[in-house]
Amino acid sequence: MTRRRVFTGSPWEPVVGYCRAVRIGERIEVAGTTAMQHGEVVGEGDAYEQTRFILQTIEKALNELGASMSDVVRTRMFVTDISKWEEIGKAHGEFFRNIQPAATMVEVQALIDPRLMVEIEVEAIVEEE
Repeated sequence: MTRRRVFTGSPWEPVVGYCRAVRIGERIEVAGTTAMQHGEVVGEGDAYEQTRFILQTIEKALNELGASMSDVVRTRMFVTDISKWEEIGKAHGEFFRNIQPAATMVEVQALIDPRLMVEIEVEAIVEEE
């Protein structure tokens, strides 16, 4: 099967050796995605805005691989302050209210940049092209 990849220009992609998303057959895995754009944090101090930006980034990666948010079957949200769950959940719901993938939200001690509040990864399954 062909392996298709999406890169977003993250400064960590070449250093760590990963891509934003990879598709093999009908399966797409999207790497942990944060609110970074061109080395700057988007929505600093705002968990809702960070989550919206992250999900928009994920949506673009899925689209590049011939999928959409409706193909998502699982999300995993890593948050640095679980008390912000409602803000994060609100943004998640705006994208997934009618799709309702399996979802996990866990609090973590820290992300790669202390200004980041949320990191999300997703799994999607699409029909073969």
